[in-house]
Amino acid sequence: MIQVRTGSTRFPRKTLSVIEDKLMIWHIINRLKTVKKIEQIAIITTTKEDDKIFLELAEKEKILGFAGDENDLLNRHFECAKIIDADPIIRITSDCPLVDPKIVEKMLEIFLANDFDYMSNTIKPTFPDGLDVEIFTTSALSIAVQNARLDSEREHVSPYFVNNPEKFKLFNFENDADLSFNRWTVDYERDLEFIREIYSKMKPKLVFSMNDILKILMKNPDISKINEGPSRNEGW
Repeated sequence: MIQVRTGSTRFPRKTLSVIEDKLMIWHIINRLKTVKKIEQIAIITTTKEDDKIFLELAEKEKILGFAGDENDLLNRHFECAKIIDADPIIRITSDCPLVDPKIVEKMLEIFLANDFDYMSNTIKPTFPDGLDVEIFTTSALSIAVQNARLDSEREHVSPYFVNNPEKFKLFNFENDADLSFNRWTVDYERDLEFIREIYSKMKPKLVFSMNDILKILMKNPDISKINEGPSRNEGW
Protein backbone atom coordinates (compact mmCIF):
# COMPACT_ATOMS: atom_id res chain seq x y z
CA MET A 1 0.00 0.00 0.00
CA ILE A 2 1.39 3.34 -1.10
CA GLN A 3 -0.14 6.18 0.87
CA VAL A 4 -0.37 9.39 -1.12
CA ARG A 5 -2.12 12.77 -1.24
CA THR A 6 -1.65 16.13 -2.91
CA GLY A 7 -1.82 18.07 0.34
CA SER A 8 1.51 18.70 2.07
CA THR A 9 2.39 21.63 4.30
CA ARG A 10 6.05 21.66 3.34
CA PHE A 11 5.83 20.68 -0.33
CA PRO A 12 2.29 20.56 -1.82
CA ARG A 13 1.71 18.18 -4.77
CA LYS A 14 5.27 16.85 -4.49
CA THR A 15 4.20 13.37 -5.58
CA LEU A 16 3.15 14.81 -8.94
CA SER A 17 6.59 16.30 -9.55
CA VAL A 18 8.33 15.07 -12.68
CA ILE A 19 11.52 12.98 -12.58
CA GLU A 20 12.94 11.86 -15.94
CA ASP A 21 9.62 12.57 -17.69
CA LYS A 22 7.61 10.50 -15.21
CA LEU A 23 5.63 11.47 -12.10
CA MET A 24 7.35 10.81 -8.79
CA ILE A 25 4.50 8.53 -7.69
CA TRP A 26 4.88 6.59 -10.96
CA HIS A 27 8.50 5.79 -10.10
CA ILE A 28 7.46 4.34 -6.74
CA ILE A 29 4.82 2.14 -8.41
CA ASN A 30 7.27 1.09 -11.12
CA ARG A 31 9.87 0.08 -8.56
CA LEU A 32 7.41 -1.92 -6.47
CA LYS A 33 6.15 -3.76 -9.55
CA THR A 34 9.56 -5.46 -9.71
CA VAL A 35 9.28 -6.92 -6.17
CA LYS A 36 8.80 -10.67 -6.24
CA LYS A 37 5.86 -12.21 -4.34
CA ILE A 38 3.82 -9.02 -4.25
CA GLU A 39 0.30 -9.96 -5.31
CA GLN A 40 -1.31 -6.52 -5.37
CA ILE A 41 -0.20 -2.90 -5.33
CA ALA A 42 -2.63 -0.33 -3.99
CA ILE A 43 -2.55 3.44 -3.96
CA ILE A 44 -4.40 4.60 -0.87
CA THR A 45 -5.34 8.25 -1.05
CA THR A 46 -8.00 10.56 0.40
CA THR A 47 -11.56 11.34 -0.62
CA LYS A 48 -10.66 14.94 -1.46
CA GLU A 49 -11.37 16.13 -4.99
CA ASP A 50 -7.70 17.01 -5.64
CA ASP A 51 -6.68 13.43 -4.88
CA LYS A 52 -8.88 11.78 -7.50
CA ILE A 53 -5.90 12.05 -9.83
CA PHE A 54 -4.30 9.15 -7.92
CA LEU A 55 -7.33 6.94 -8.47
CA GLU A 56 -7.09 7.71 -12.19
CA LEU A 57 -3.38 6.87 -12.14
CA ALA A 58 -4.08 3.60 -10.36
CA GLU A 59 -6.56 2.62 -13.06
CA LYS A 60 -4.06 3.53 -15.77
CA GLU A 61 -1.32 1.47 -14.07
CA LYS A 62 -3.72 -1.45 -13.51
CA ILE A 63 -3.35 -1.39 -9.73
CA LEU A 64 -5.89 -0.78 -6.99
CA GLY A 65 -6.98 2.73 -6.12
CA PHE A 66 -8.57 3.33 -2.71
CA ALA A 67 -9.80 6.57 -1.11
CA GLY A 68 -10.22 6.91 2.65
CA ASP A 69 -9.91 9.26 5.60
CA GLU A 70 -7.38 12.06 5.07
CA ASN A 71 -5.95 12.10 8.59
CA ASP A 72 -6.71 8.64 9.97
CA LEU A 73 -4.07 6.72 8.03
CA LEU A 74 -4.38 3.77 10.37
CA ASN A 75 -8.01 3.22 9.45
CA ARG A 76 -7.34 3.97 5.77
CA HIS A 77 -4.91 1.06 5.61
CA PHE A 78 -7.34 -1.20 7.47
CA GLU A 79 -10.33 -0.42 5.26
CA CYS A 80 -8.27 -1.04 2.13
CA ALA A 81 -6.92 -4.29 3.58
CA LYS A 82 -10.45 -5.56 4.13
CA ILE A 83 -11.42 -4.88 0.52
CA ILE A 84 -8.52 -6.81 -1.02
CA ASP A 85 -8.09 -9.35 1.81
CA ALA A 86 -4.48 -8.23 2.23
CA ASP A 87 -2.21 -10.07 4.65
CA PRO A 88 0.53 -9.19 5.26
CA ILE A 89 0.59 -5.53 4.29
CA ILE A 90 3.68 -3.73 3.04
CA ARG A 91 3.47 -0.01 3.71
CA ILE A 92 5.38 2.49 1.59
CA THR A 93 5.02 6.27 1.75
CA SER A 94 4.87 8.41 -1.38
CA ASP A 95 7.89 10.54 -0.46
CA CYS A 96 10.26 7.63 -1.21
CA PRO A 97 11.01 7.61 -4.98
CA LEU A 98 14.21 5.64 -4.36
CA VAL A 99 12.53 2.76 -2.51
CA ASP A 100 14.74 -0.28 -3.10
CA PRO A 101 12.88 -3.39 -4.39
CA LYS A 102 15.73 -5.62 -3.17
CA ILE A 103 15.31 -4.38 0.40
CA VAL A 104 11.55 -4.88 0.21
CA GLU A 105 12.07 -8.42 -1.13
CA LYS A 106 14.53 -9.34 1.61
CA MET A 107 12.29 -7.97 4.35
CA LEU A 108 9.25 -9.76 2.97
CA GLU A 109 11.21 -13.01 2.80
CA ILE A 110 12.19 -12.69 6.48
CA PHE A 111 8.68 -11.67 7.53
CA LEU A 112 7.05 -14.64 5.80
CA ALA A 113 9.54 -17.05 7.37
CA ASN A 114 8.73 -15.88 10.91
CA ASP A 115 5.71 -15.05 13.05
CA PHE A 116 6.30 -11.33 13.42
CA ASP A 117 3.35 -8.97 13.83
CA TYR A 118 5.24 -5.88 12.71
CA MET A 119 8.57 -5.47 10.97
CA SER A 120 10.29 -2.36 9.71
CA ASN A 121 13.71 -0.88 9.05
CA THR A 122 12.88 2.28 11.01
CA ILE A 123 12.46 1.21 14.66
CA LYS A 124 16.20 1.79 14.84
CA PRO A 125 17.07 3.43 11.50
CA THR A 126 20.19 2.15 9.75
CA PHE A 127 19.10 2.64 6.14
CA PRO A 128 19.03 6.00 4.33
CA ASP A 129 15.95 8.10 5.08
CA GLY A 130 13.71 7.41 2.08
CA LEU A 131 14.15 3.62 1.97
CA ASP A 132 11.59 3.08 4.74
CA VAL A 133 9.61 -0.17 4.61
CA GLU A 134 7.03 -1.51 7.05
CA ILE A 135 5.35 -4.93 6.97
CA PHE A 136 2.56 -5.99 9.33
CA THR A 137 -0.27 -8.47 9.65
CA THR A 138 -3.89 -7.50 9.22
CA SER A 139 -4.68 -8.85 12.69
CA ALA A 140 -2.06 -6.53 14.20
CA LEU A 141 -3.49 -3.64 12.20
CA SER A 142 -6.97 -4.49 13.47
CA ILE A 143 -5.74 -4.31 17.09
CA ALA A 144 -4.09 -0.96 16.38
CA VAL A 145 -7.22 0.46 14.73
CA GLN A 146 -9.35 -0.53 17.71
CA ASN A 147 -6.99 0.73 20.39
CA ALA A 148 -4.90 3.64 19.08
CA ARG A 149 -6.01 6.90 20.67
CA LEU A 150 -3.24 9.40 19.99
CA ASP A 151 -3.49 11.50 16.83
CA SER A 152 0.16 10.66 16.08
CA GLU A 153 -0.64 6.93 16.24
CA ARG A 154 -3.53 7.23 13.81
CA GLU A 155 -1.83 9.62 11.40
CA HIS A 156 1.58 7.91 11.21
CA VAL A 157 0.41 4.25 11.48
CA SER A 158 3.59 2.71 12.94
CA PRO A 159 3.81 4.41 16.39
CA TYR A 160 1.10 2.26 17.97
CA PHE A 161 3.00 -0.92 17.11
CA VAL A 162 6.33 0.41 18.36
CA ASN A 163 4.79 1.98 21.48
CA ASN A 164 3.22 -1.33 22.53
CA PRO A 165 5.94 -4.03 22.33
CA GLU A 166 4.05 -6.13 24.88
CA LYS A 167 1.17 -6.57 22.40
CA PHE A 168 3.15 -7.30 19.25
CA LYS A 169 6.12 -9.33 18.14
CA LEU A 170 8.34 -6.65 16.60
CA PHE A 171 11.41 -6.99 14.42
CA ASN A 172 13.78 -4.30 13.21
CA PHE A 173 15.61 -5.00 9.95
CA GLU A 174 19.08 -3.47 10.14
CA ASN A 175 21.72 -2.73 7.55
CA ASP A 176 25.31 -3.91 8.07
CA ALA A 177 26.46 -0.29 8.29
CA ASP A 178 24.57 2.67 9.72
CA LEU A 179 23.57 4.79 6.70
CA SER A 180 20.69 6.59 8.40
CA PHE A 181 22.45 9.96 8.01
CA ASN A 182 21.72 9.87 4.27
CA ARG A 183 18.67 11.85 3.23
CA TRP A 184 16.92 10.30 0.21
CA THR A 185 13.33 11.26 0.96
CA VAL A 186 11.35 14.18 -0.51
CA ASP A 187 10.00 16.79 1.89
CA TYR A 188 11.34 19.93 0.22
CA GLU A 189 12.14 21.12 -3.28
CA ARG A 190 15.88 20.69 -2.65
CA ASP A 191 15.18 17.03 -1.86
CA LEU A 192 13.53 16.71 -5.27
CA GLU A 193 16.60 18.30 -6.84
CA PHE A 194 18.75 15.64 -5.17
CA ILE A 195 16.48 12.83 -6.43
CA ARG A 196 16.49 14.20 -9.97
CA GLU A 197 20.28 14.30 -9.92
CA ILE A 198 20.44 10.64 -8.87
CA TYR A 199 18.04 9.55 -11.61
CA SER A 200 19.95 11.63 -14.13
CA LYS A 201 23.20 9.88 -13.23
CA MET A 202 21.54 6.46 -13.50
CA LYS A 203 19.66 6.91 -16.78
CA PRO A 204 18.47 5.15 -18.77
CA LYS A 205 17.94 2.83 -15.78
CA LEU A 206 14.85 3.75 -13.75
CA VAL A 207 15.09 0.96 -11.18
CA PHE A 208 18.35 0.70 -9.25
CA SER A 209 19.45 -0.25 -5.76
CA MET A 210 20.75 1.43 -2.64
CA ASN A 211 24.25 0.22 -3.49
CA ASP A 212 24.01 1.77 -6.96
CA ILE A 213 23.17 5.11 -5.36
CA LEU A 214 26.00 4.83 -2.84
CA LYS A 215 28.45 4.30 -5.71
CA ILE A 216 27.18 7.46 -7.40
CA LEU A 217 27.56 9.46 -4.19
CA MET A 218 31.09 8.17 -3.65
CA LYS A 219 32.05 9.39 -7.12
CA ASN A 220 30.04 12.62 -6.80
CA PRO A 221 30.06 13.66 -3.10
CA ASP A 222 28.73 17.14 -3.88
CA ILE A 223 25.33 15.66 -4.76
CA SER A 224 24.69 14.92 -1.05
CA LYS A 225 25.18 18.60 -0.26
CA ILE A 226 22.13 19.55 -2.35
CA ASN A 227 19.66 18.68 0.41
CA GLU A 228 21.71 18.35 3.58
CA GLY A 229 20.26 19.92 6.70
CA PRO A 230 16.77 18.73 7.72
CA SER A 231 16.66 16.05 10.41
CA ARG A 232 15.11 12.64 9.90
CA ASN A 233 11.32 12.54 10.45
CA GLU A 234 11.25 16.29 10.99
CA GLY A 235 7.58 16.38 9.97
CA TRP A 236 6.61 13.94 12.71
